[in-house]
Amino acid sequence: LNTTPETLAILLNSPKFKEKLSTVEYVVVDEIHSLAANKRGTHLAVSLERLEAMCGGSPVRIGCSATVEPLDEVAEFLVGRASPGGEPRPYELVDTRFVREFDLSLECPTDDLIDTPRDVVSERFYDRLDELVRGHDSTLVFTNTRSGAERVLHNLRGRGGYDESNSACHHGSLSKDRRQAVETALKEGSLDVVTTSTSLELGIDMPHIDLVVQVGSPKSVASLLQRVGRAGHQLGQTVEGRVVALDRDELVECAVMLQRAEDGFVDRVFVPENAADVATQHVYGMAINGPKRESTVRETLERAYPYREFTDEAWERLLRYLTADYDGLEEKNVYAKVWRDENDPPDGEHHYESFPVGEPLIGKRGRMARVIYMTNIGTIPDSFTIDVYRRSEDGWVGQLDEDYLDKLETGDVFVLGGDRYEFRYRRGSKAYVDPTGARPNVPSWFSERLPLSYDLGREILAFQGDLLDRLATGGRPAVREWLRGFPLDENSVRAVARAFDEQARYAGRESVSTSRRLAVEVERDRDDYQRRYYVHSNYGRRFNDGLSRLVAYRCSRRANANVKVAVADHGFVVSMPLNRRVDIVDVLGSIAPDEVRPDLRAALDGTELLKRYFRIDATRALMILKRYKGYEKSAAEQQVSSEMLLSFAQELEEFAVIEETYREILEDKLHVEGVEEVMGAVQSGEVTVTEQTVESPSPKAFGLATLMASDVVLADDESAVLREFHERVLSEIGDDGGVAVDAED
Repeated sequence: LNTTPETLAILLNSPKFKEKLSTVEYVVVDEIHSLAANKRGTHLAVSLERLEAMCGGSPVRIGCSATVEPLDEVAEFLVGRASPGGEPRPYELVDTRFVREFDLSLECPTDDLIDTPRDVVSERFYDRLDELVRGHDSTLVFTNTRSGAERVLHNLRGRGGYDESNSACHHGSLSKDRRQAVETALKEGSLDVVTTSTSLELGIDMPHIDLVVQVGSPKSVASLLQRVGRAGHQLGQTVEGRVVALDRDELVECAVMLQRAEDGFVDRVFVPENAADVATQHVYGMAINGPKRESTVRETLERAYPYREFTDEAWERLLRYLTADYDGLEEKNVYAKVWRDENDPPDGEHHYESFPVGEPLIGKRGRMARVIYMTNIGTIPDSFTIDVYRRSEDGWVGQLDEDYLDKLETGDVFVLGGDRYEFRYRRGSKAYVDPTGARPNVPSWFSERLPLSYDLGREILAFQGDLLDRLATGGRPAVREWLRGFPLDENSVRAVARAFDEQARYAGRESVSTSRRLAVEVERDRDDYQRRYYVHSNYGRRFNDGLSRLVAYRCSRRANANVKVAVADHGFVVSMPLNRRVDIVDVLGSIAPDEVRPDLRAALDGTELLKRYFRIDATRALMILKRYKGYEKSAAEQQVSSEMLLSFAQELEEFAVIEETYREILEDKLHVEGVEEVMGAVQSGEVTVTEQTVESPSPKAFGLATLMASDVVLADDESAVLREFHERVLSEIGDDGGVAVDAED
């Protein structure tokens, strides 16, 4: 049986299929890394425990992945526990990750990505890409966005020699028939080149591909290895991959990524834990199969790895929701899904002969329970586009993806249709804005690109510390010599060495974050009347989304002013009016690890992120039914329903669905554990916070500084802004390539 986590959960409640499932001997979970890191995997883990209880013997569980770490944790996720609180079931690891030979290298079209004209960089890039494609049988080109995949193919075809017969594009926005046609052609080896974003990262075997080109950073070693691993599927064939960096920040990122990939490093998988919405579905499903001992239901749940530490409090909170044990809940059309009671004596109203008198039992409520379960389970959320309207004239402006709206706070500025708008508020599936001349602070690509992994971010910080040591003793020549030991071409070597040399001579070595230093630079922009704090936290966008919200929350209270935030993988910027200021070193140094969660939780109140995830989790927890009596609620209708319930839910004591919403945002989306870890290191003195005041952004802040202006103008104009920043730096330091010294020396 070839199935999915969702279908397996349905089969477990199918009376006709249960008997067939009881004979299962083997369960194979392919690409287990892609499941373990999200709630689909959590759902599957509990289903496997339910299957285990149904089978006569214990089915052998086999997990497969080319890129997974830590191996032991993912193995424990797969096998579960024989009893709650016990040891993991026995397992064996077969580690063949490094049997294949890899030929990986980083290339850059120029040794100066700022001052080389964009058309020159583009021409050199496509010259090299054309050369690579023609030198191989079949090439797969990964980009980080769907539009990027389309653009690369369009530009390649514009050069001649490529057309529909030998080139194609593959991504999730294309029709299923179109995607399948491309996949068939790849299997047959009839295409010279295919461009894609993420849709070909997993899945079909493509035996003819002998080269993978990654344009830009894939943001994690695991993703890099997964992508380049699509090549070299013939016996004994070397996996050949080329990564092309097109901006300075990605140069450093890719250099570290490739070096660590050669060392055998893989980013860790983080497994969501104690998800109440998934637990709701499974407890409901078990109750539907007849009255059960409460202890049996709980034990089945807790044998699954994600629930191994499910507390008594969490269990009571879950059952209080499932039994609708809250005043006013049924008035909101949220009804009990299960009953919970002790087995009556034989002469009692509710007596079940299979169980002892007084045994705590759980059973289903309602005649529609099985239908509701079958038609509403699963963890993949529905999504929709938001219609954007001007407040003043109620005129329609355009549409935004819901993922993008998550990042917007009141007052944020973005670009839509070439015009700038200030976000004011959202009502259901509509967002209301005001036209503005202010600079944007949320780029259009924010919701589409993958975030830098936290683990790779830490590796980058260690790399920067090592590089600075060499720069201090031997200048650029020593750095270049060291970098030549990495899998980089000469342009990449020179570009990285130059960037760090200019940074150190302009703002000092203290302006670069390392494993032991968190660097902040402060800019007073008198033209825009803004004070900006650039925090160089290289821990990835998920981490920075969390820490920036926390810092902004504290800064706004200290300065008694509205603050704006722009977030990227290598840091974030907090801006406020020039007549306001905070001691940013003290703000960061005062955040105790045990204050991170409560403060972040407070900072989330009223945000679009909270509203959206409450809708998603309320739907998963069957508080809002997507399908009922033949009617299907769209995601937009689900959002309207959830917004009517949110304020009520927030007033309830320890309400499972709202608690899960906060848990998912904090732990799974904002990487709160990483924030706690780094803030703990700051408090202990293991990491020092430094501050430099600059008249113009330093090279390390160029990406953040242009972030807020990046959508206002064309790419060529953005390059002009970068060149202007660069000229200011060069005029301050000169460009003699000398040994870096601290700015204060």
